[in-house]
Amino acid sequence: MSKTASLFSALLCTLIWGTTFIAQDTGMDDIGPFTFNAVRFFVGFLAVTPLAFIFERKNISKSLKKDKKQFINLAVLIGFSLFLGSALQQVALMYTDVANAAFFTIFYVPLVPVIVFLIYKKPIHWSIWPSVILCVVGGYLLTNFYSATVRIGDTLVILGAFFWSTHIIFTGKIIENYNLPLTIGAIQTLIVAFLSLIIGLYFEDFIWSNILKEKFQILYAGILSGGLAFVLQIYAQKNISPAPSAIIFSLEGVFATIAAWILLDQILDINNLFGCLFILFGVLFSQLAPIVKKN
Repeated sequence: MSKTASLFSALLCTLIWGTTFIAQDTGMDDIGPFTFNAVRFFVGFLAVTPLAFIFERKNISKSLKKDKKQFINLAVLIGFSLFLGSALQQVALMYTDVANAAFFTIFYVPLVPVIVFLIYKKPIHWSIWPSVILCVVGGYLLTNFYSATVRIGDTLVILGAFFWSTHIIFTGKIIENYNLPLTIGAIQTLIVAFLSLIIGLYFEDFIWSNILKEKFQILYAGILSGGLAFVLQIYAQKNISPAPSAIIFSLEGVFATIAAWILLDQILDINNLFGCLFILFGVLFSQLAPIVKKN
C-alpha cells in the first residue's frame, strides 16, 4: 500500500469514526449500550472475517512463527482496550451530547506519548505539556458544567480516552511485527462483542425485536466503524508515521460535530466553539512541534 493510499485510509477511517457518533447516539432508543455494542461489533466481526480468510489465510501461520505468544497477548490487549474504550464512550452518550463525546475522545492524542513513556520509557517531547493545558482549557469551555448529567458523561469519555490511547499503542506494536490487519481486526471485534454480550445479558434486556428497531444504526456502526474503519486504522498505522496519523485521527471530533449539527441540530455556542478550537490546537501542537524542531 502506497503512502498516499495510507493517508486516504486514515482520513476515511476518521470520517467514519466521526459520523458513527450519530449512529451510536440514536441507536440506543430501544436497547442498552452494551447490547448495542455486542451486536454492532459482532456485525463488524462478520464483515471482516471472510476478508481475513480470503486474503490472509496463507500468511497467518508464516507470520505467527515469529512469536505466537506475543501475538496472542497483544491481540487480547487490543481487544480489551477497544472494549473498555467503546463501552465507556457508548454509556457516556446516554448523558452527554455527540459534540462533547467526540471532542473529549480525542484526548487520546496527548495521552499516547505519556503512556508510551511509562510503558516503553520513550522520552516525552516538551510540547506535550502546553498541549495538555490547551486541551484542559478547551474541555472546560466545551463542557456545560452547570449540568451534572453532562459532567458524568464527559468524565466517562475522558476515562475512555485512556483506553483508546492503549488501543492505538498496542495496535502500532502488533502491526510492526505481524502483517495481518484483517485478522487483527476480526479478533478485536470478536473480543469486544463477546465481553459486551456478557455484560448486556446481565444488566440489560436483550430483546430481538428492539434490536431490529435499531438495525440501520447497528449496520452502519458495525460494518463501517466496527469493521472497516478499525481495519483502515491498522493499515494507516503501518504505513504512516505517528505524527501525521494522529493529526488525521484528531479530525474525528470535527466530523462528529459537523454531523451532529446537520443531523441532530446540536448547535454549539461561542464558548463551546472556542473549546473545540483549544482542543484542536492542543492536539495539533503536540504533533507538529516535534516536526518543526527537527527541521
